Amino acid sequence: MSKKLINGSVIAHVVANIIIIMGLLMLPALGFSYYYGQDDFWAIALSSIITLSVGLGMRLVTRSSKDDEIKKRDGYLIVTLSWVSMAIFGTLPYLLSQEIPDISNAFFESMSGLTTTGATILDDIESLPKGILFWRSMTQWIGGMGIIVLTIAILPLLGIGGMELFVAEAPGPTKDKIHPRIKETAKRLWAIYLLLTTAETIILMFCGMSFYDAINHALTTNSTGGFSTKQDSIGAFDSPLIEAVIMVFMFIAGTNFTLLYFGFKGKFTRFWHNDEFKWYLGAVLGLIIIITPIVHFQVDHSYWTSLRETAFQVISMITTTGYATADYTTWGPLATFIFFLMLFSGASAGSTSGGIKIVRIVTLMKNGFLEFKKRLHPNAIIPVHLNKQTIPPHIIYNLLAFIFLYLFIFTCGSIAMTALGESFDVALSSVATTLGNVGPGISDVGPSHTFSNISNPGKWILSFLMLFGRLELFTVALLFTPYYWRRN
Repeated sequence: MSKKLINGSVIAHVVANIIIIMGLLMLPALGFSYYYGQDDFWAIALSSIITLSVGLGMRLVTRSSKDDEIKKRDGYLIVTLSWVSMAIFGTLPYLLSQEIPDISNAFFESMSGLTTTGATILDDIESLPKGILFWRSMTQWIGGMGIIVLTIAILPLLGIGGMELFVAEAPGPTKDKIHPRIKETAKRLWAIYLLLTTAETIILMFCGMSFYDAINHALTTNSTGGFSTKQDSIGAFDSPLIEAVIMVFMFIAGTNFTLLYFGFKGKFTRFWHNDEFKWYLGAVLGLIIIITPIVHFQVDHSYWTSLRETAFQVISMITTTGYATADYTTWGPLATFIFFLMLFSGASAGSTSGGIKIVRIVTLMKNGFLEFKKRLHPNAIIPVHLNKQTIPPHIIYNLLAFIFLYLFIFTCGSIAMTALGESFDVALSSVATTLGNVGPGISDVGPSHTFSNISNPGKWILSFLMLFGRLELFTVALLFTPYYWRRN
């Protein structure tokens, strides 16, 4: 008897576990709703009950498959279905509280949170109840490290197939391992994530934020998500000290978490021997140096104000966090174009940031320059090196395929948005920022605007572009190929 192409029962069993965890993670929002005495308490409670009931029901029906092995083919489908399921159940607090009564808007906001994109349809954030706002921030914290990584770290539910899920969900091409066992790696990653979130919460409180604002912004900074409790984002606090703290934590969150782990162990030389980190640091400093004079002369700010605003926006954009202290689209066409290009870059592989990732860009740049040498010496074997190691040719081919697929999806998405009636600049910007999981873009989806005016079909397209970007394209795109559904 031939084996199944995909194991539907084991897929449903794992997705059920993810849904259960999602329901449990709604519960902390109840504490804020109760403390502030607002009327979103029962909406959140009912959302949690519905989510837990569905998850437990699925788990009960599929309990006989819990010991089955998860194959690679199953892993890709599990990850995609888990994220779509999380986004669907994540809409419940918005819908049941009637704070976002439209399903298209609610799904967009939920997917934007879970994928740490930070794009929003809300035009009056401060009017939302505290519990709903906390849930909104929590979705980004869940999505930052990935709920499947959390599941591998906390519960032994995924068996020996855990590696397949980790690889399918992990952001960026990185081979570095903290521990040979995937479960121990996941635990260490989440320990770092939790430690950074706790530390930022405490520091922001010392800087003058309330506990509520501090924990919300810590959740959305370390996930490089960018949701704020204020309509004017971080600019609402008008505090250089708060901005400096958030800049530091955004930069840290954009760093490879494997490097952070070794940094916590005192192995700081790892940073200076890592090519991607050096390029990441250099890109941030270089962009700040280039853009600051533009802001000074274009907006007529003092050098200090220009440096302060530029540094914050550069770090926010390159890490795909998406916080704002100023509207960079008012800094002139050159600065706007540079920020548009940053919608594609992203920070380090193995971080919570989105985008193409600097390691891919650097590797392809090196390969491109080596092509000039190969033209002069066609018979010479000239390998690409990164971190003093030779990059195998198949990795180069993989990176080329990734870039092609990224640009192909960007092009198709832009055409679709234009066909729906969006202007050329809004179409390109909205697709670039959602595919890169950045948040604000340019034009009418820039830092001073929201996505509320995008048509409902457009919001669904952008929502799934967020999913493509968060899961590194191939995980989702593979499901749309005939190869996935064809028996080998």
